[in-house]
Amino acid sequence: MYCKNCGAEIDDKAEVCPKCGVAQKNTPASSPDDAPNVGFAILCFFIPLIGLILYLVWHETYPLKAKSCGKGALIGFIVGIVGGILISVVSTCAIASVLSSTLLY
Repeated sequence: MYCKNCGAEIDDKAEVCPKCGVAQKNTPASSPDDAPNVGFAILCFFIPLIGLILYLVWHETYPLKAKSCGKGALIGFIVGIVGGILISVVSTCAIASVLSSTLLY
């Protein structure tokens, strides 16, 4: 069985998750199809909206797949924001450099 909160593998008869401490009341055994999936994580990295949707759809039925999709989407979103900021800074510096060189002559 897997914890309904953190997705850690726990004993079938456990009442509390030893990793996160959340009570496990009447939690059905997790599906054997539930496992972290690198393919979905990579897809969600490049298209974070899909990662968010998959996380919301799977977070109760497939917690490990949902967690990998959520992580991929979050990392992809952060990389996109940081990349956008870097591109803005570099292009602003380049434009300022071109403008200052043309104004000096």
